[in-house]
Amino acid sequence: MTTEPVSAALPRFPRDFVWGVSTSAAQIEGAVAEGGRGRSAWDVFAAEAGRIKDGSQPRVATDHYHRYPEDVALLKELGVGAYRFSVAWPRVVPDGSGAVSEAGLDFYDRLVDALLAAGVAPVPTLFHWDTPQALEEGGGWLVRETAEKFAAYADVVAERLGDRVERWITLNEPAELTLLGYGLGQHAPGRQLLFEALPAAHHQLLGHGLAVQALRARGAASIGIANSHGPTWTASASEADTAAADLYDLLLNRLFAEPVLLGRYPDEELAALLPGPVAEDLKVIAQPLDWYGINYYQPTLVGAPGAEGAAAADFGGIRLPPELPFAPQEIEGYPRTDFGWPVVPEALTELLVSFQERYGDRLPPVVITENGCSYEGIEDGERIAFLDGHLRALHEAMAAGVDVRGYFVWSLMDNFEWAEGYARRFGLVHVDYPTLARTPKASFRWLRDALREQARG
Repeated sequence: MTTEPVSAALPRFPRDFVWGVSTSAAQIEGAVAEGGRGRSAWDVFAAEAGRIKDGSQPRVATDHYHRYPEDVALLKELGVGAYRFSVAWPRVVPDGSGAVSEAGLDFYDRLVDALLAAGVAPVPTLFHWDTPQALEEGGGWLVRETAEKFAAYADVVAERLGDRVERWITLNEPAELTLLGYGLGQHAPGRQLLFEALPAAHHQLLGHGLAVQALRARGAASIGIANSHGPTWTASASEADTAAADLYDLLLNRLFAEPVLLGRYPDEELAALLPGPVAEDLKVIAQPLDWYGINYYQPTLVGAPGAEGAAAADFGGIRLPPELPFAPQEIEGYPRTDFGWPVVPEALTELLVSFQERYGDRLPPVVITENGCSYEGIEDGERIAFLDGHLRALHEAMAAGVDVRGYFVWSLMDNFEWAEGYARRFGLVHVDYPTLARTPKASFRWLRDALREQARG
């Protein structure tokens, strides 16, 4: 991948194609003790010694809570039509259920109004991993009651913002919260349950379905979910590697897509391990969606444990334990981001076409709700090349018949990158953490100019 600025114009996208950028509350808002906000699982996790690689915490983050007018002005300058942000559950309902913080709702009122005044459509995500700590202490997503309380919270937010918000997202990446938060302990809440984490997957999906019902009852007409997906590549044609890759794909892709899209789990034995009245829950989980959000970053090469190359396996920088029945391996022959992730734009085309082939008319229109990369520097030619390559790959999928309606870059600005702390920079806007000064990067200017060119078409 070249690091030189890309000069060729992007292919033409439909005039009604939605261009946006994404952020999440826990990574940018800060102000964790202001406006009546309760503690989140990430507040508690990050405060524990050794949890965050650089020892940092998200108490200030990028101070978006106080600096949102400046950030909205950046969105307006960038020229995107939509902004995907998340509502912090503990800022609105500090204990997860019960008393509502009017100050918290007021903040999102102000943000939505500022976005609309700037000509940017607000696209709130109701849950992006910041479970209220009071609920976590009661079992978090391992217990059914959290799904029900999530739906009640969704109703509160929709009642306040629904007159101005057109598009809604229920959950962000339930697969990562299940695997990294409850399975491996690398993210909040830091549980190491391995396959006993599966109830967290089911309850998040149930919470999604219940929230869709709550949003519909408030008149919402455009609802989606943001699931993380990527192609699973098999390390070899051996029976062991094929079985391992199939299981990985089932757990990271199909487990979260098929209940939503098909109303069933992809494996009967797996479904039998899940709690509650699963058959009845699936009717709730499979509420019709107006679009399906996909977060894409990279493919994964998977083989059997102990296979050649398996010792180097990790999952997005997080080492997987050897007792798992699959082992991701290094993908060779591609450039890498500063996070060490392989840059494979064509795998986005592969993913989207495979979804269309697998799910057919059960797949609603697709929106890429996250796609981005970590690179250092303000003159970030690598990020420009990354975005250019992935947008061309996206256009190829559309030309092949996949109905894609929008694309959101991760992320608007550098931020608190979960267990990595502030060591990874995904933003189009550079943040100097000591001063919190924002500086648009070269990639910001490139995307701004590309969007202006699209608008002229």
